[in-house]
Amino acid sequence: QVELVESGGDSVQPGGSLRLSCAASGYTTSSVCMAWFRQAPGKEREGVAIFYTHDGMTYYADSVKGRFSISQDNRKNTLYLQMNSLKPEDTANYYCAAATSMAVCLAFQDMDYWGKGTLVTISS
Repeated sequence: QVELVESGGDSVQPGGSLRLSCAASGYTTSSVCMAWFRQAPGKEREGVAIFYTHDGMTYYADSVKGRFSISQDNRKNTLYLQMNSLKPEDTANYYCAAATSMAVCLAFQDMDYWGKGTLVTISS
């Protein structure tokens, strides 16, 4: 069992920066990957970024590539999402997730564990 708790959501202006955190606890050694997803009102949930725990490889959605950066602090069992040059379209609930198999990680859709989310609002 893995518990994920997000934090860091806030309201910021376009062009601003924000860092989200995801504290992981439980059987965290079983996680093959950890990821960030987001869902805006009326839209489907979408994968934002994924971090493969065994080799540190990352993947980013085209919409955030070059602006967002995913990282992990192994000592603290914490996943981060550094968000820069924020745009109004980045407004969404952001969710931390983890998966225990490579197949699920590669699918980058339905993960095994989910946090409850943290709200990010970008507006003038």
